[in-house]
Amino acid sequence: MSHSYPVDFTLDRTSPVPLYYQLAQQLEAAIERGILAPGNLLGNEIDLSVRLGLSRPTVRQAIQSLVDKGLLVRRRGVGTQVVHSQVKRPLELSSLYDDLEAAGQSPTTQVLRNDRVPATAEVAAALALAEGAEVAVLERLRRTHGQPVAFLRNYLPASLLELDTVRLESTGLYRMMRSAGITLHSARQTVGARAAGAEEAALLDEKEGAALLTMRRTAYDDTGRPVEYGSHVYRASRYSFDFQLLVRP
Repeated sequence: MSHSYPVDFTLDRTSPVPLYYQLAQQLEAAIERGILAPGNLLGNEIDLSVRLGLSRPTVRQAIQSLVDKGLLVRRRGVGTQVVHSQVKRPLELSSLYDDLEAAGQSPTTQVLRNDRVPATAEVAAALALAEGAEVAVLERLRRTHGQPVAFLRNYLPASLLELDTVRLESTGLYRMMRSAGITLHSARQTVGARAAGAEEAALLDEKEGAALLTMRRTAYDDTGRPVEYGSHVYRASRYSFDFQLLVRP
């Protein structure tokens, strides 16, 4: 690793946690925060072991654990390179855009569809509308560091707010809703998984049949009105949900 990277490794040799694991955790944190970005090269294992005062097998084990996770790749004649970070998203009422931005993931959005359609039975039930009522439908591809992470499909009541495509490509939907005076209060959310179909695989740069995480969410404002229904798919190789479970007293 060259000295130009602003990564300070602090290894506690008195800790029962193995040194390779400490190094791997700190490398992973630097990748997740964007300090080590996709394409960055790590120095060879000899340089890193000398710099940190660690044995080469220890450094090799740390790097291998991140290669196994898909965060690093060894390229012949090039060295060990950062490929991408996996997005770990807290399970709370927040937008993917805000979560990615807060994690230093450089999110970008491509709006694939911004249209008005009659509500299907499923959408009408979620938004408490009559079947066939006009709803706004958005389809967006969200990328981090130029790599696709999620395909987002959202339905909103047609009269809720103006969905400007240019603004949608520069900010998040929930941020636009807040700017329009809509106070998001709660949501019902279901997380699942399935294999990618051909069209989704092409959009998300995955092989057909690759694992995808799915999320359906209905968000409500502070009056209890449903304001948004989302049906999203995420690349399981790049993305996970992170949540805390509490025991009721």
